[in-house]
Amino acid sequence: MERNAQREVALSMLAKTGIWPSNYAPPLFHLLWSLGMNVPPPHFIRFVSIVIFMVAFFGGVLSLFVSPMLWSTTGISGTQVLIFGVLTGLAFGLAMASYYAYGRRKHQLPGWNELGLK
Repeated sequence: MERNAQREVALSMLAKTGIWPSNYAPPLFHLLWSLGMNVPPPHFIRFVSIVIFMVAFFGGVLSLFVSPMLWSTTGISGTQVLIFGVLTGLAFGLAMASYYAYGRRKHQLPGWNELGLK
C-alpha cells in the first residue's frame, strides 16, 4: 500500500475514535505532509521516535528563539541555552509521546506496519 494511502487509512481510523483532529493531525504534521514528507500520524509513531523528534524540533526551535532573549537579559552562555532547549524538548517529548501512546492503547490502534498490509 502506498504510504499516502496508508496515512489516509490511519487518519480515517483516528477520526472514528473521537480524538480531536487537531490532536491526531497536528499543524506540524500537516506542514510535513504538505512538504511531501510521508510521516505517519503521531499516534502511529513509536514512543522513542516521538521523543527524539520533539527534542530535535521543540528543543531546537525553543533554543533558537529564546537564546537571544536569554543572552541579552541574563548573559548565560550558548551552551546553557542549548542544554535548556534539550531538557525542555525532552520533557515536552516525553509528555507528547506518553499522550500518543495512551491514545494508541486506549483506542487499540494497530501498529503502523500492520496497517493496510493487504
